[in-house]
Amino acid sequence: MMPAARESLLDAAYAALARRSWSGVRMVDVAVAAGVSRQTLYNEFGSKDGLARALVRREADGYLAGVDRALAGHSDIRDRLTATAEWTTSAARENALVRAMLTGCWSERLPSPTLSAVPSTSAVPAQRRADGPLPSPGDLVTLIRDRAVTVLSGPGAPRSDTADLSRSCELAVRLALSCVAAPPGEGGVTDLVRSALYRQSG
Repeated sequence: MMPAARESLLDAAYAALARRSWSGVRMVDVAVAAGVSRQTLYNEFGSKDGLARALVRREADGYLAGVDRALAGHSDIRDRLTATAEWTTSAARENALVRAMLTGCWSERLPSPTLSAVPSTSAVPAQRRADGPLPSPGDLVTLIRDRAVTVLSGPGAPRSDTADLSRSCELAVRLALSCVAAPPGEGGVTDLVRSALYRQSG
């Protein structure tokens, strides 16, 4: 099956989830919305649980791609970490699945696949990846922190420098997560992260 058709099915599942709870999303409706047969949907994802895992995996990947863009978009370290925190809070506000992944709070409306890997018999490489482990909130913090350290430290940076940088990166991510759980007032995550990073480097 073409990757574009898989994306169309995931788009259809995501759109259906915006309208009703996951328990009310029917595979036949997802297939019809994507313009494929129900058999094609089952061939691609195996089951509704497989579709849920693939959807969560895609939204996690999309969120992490946004982290990479935020880290690449500025020259100053504080600006990069602030942009990463801003992206985290906006992505969580706009995408219920990203919010659930970042907080670990899966509402009854959402699919809530187990985060551990499940046995996969799929011949579809993308589905085998989706059947692997899904990221917990702690995994995401580590992934973002490590990506930030890699981008910001550059090749061959002394280990002592990266330890401080790692703490700054983790602080920015954890502040962003606190803003997801309890939205801040005026100034928002930007002011919080900037002031925390200035204090830390001061």
